[in-house]
Amino acid sequence: MKIQDIIQGKKEWRAHIARVKALPKDYQIVYKEIQKYFFKVGPVELTDGMDLLSGIVDFFEEGAALGKGVLEVTGNDVAAFCDDLIKDSITYADIYQQSVDQEGNSQR
Repeated sequence: MKIQDIIQGKKEWRAHIARVKALPKDYQIVYKEIQKYFFKVGPVELTDGMDLLSGIVDFFEEGAALGKGVLEVTGNDVAAFCDDLIKDSITYADIYQQSVDQEGNSQR
């Protein structure tokens, strides 16, 4: 990875965070919880780019522009909203479970 790629990535991340900070407070709180959830559960594609997170900010900006509360946009179960977004993605949790399953099978 070139230094320019790193610098560009930092610029994109700062611009992304500025968009999040421009959201209403309730949206910011839910976004941060979603971000923590994704970094913990880890859809593998998340490390390759910010498409998923940027898409959420786009979605939140639209909801805020329409005057909706964040839970009107995500639904009351934010974890279910997150799970639905990554339902077709391989997660780090999936990879971990596969390694545990393989390890268990090799010990038999």
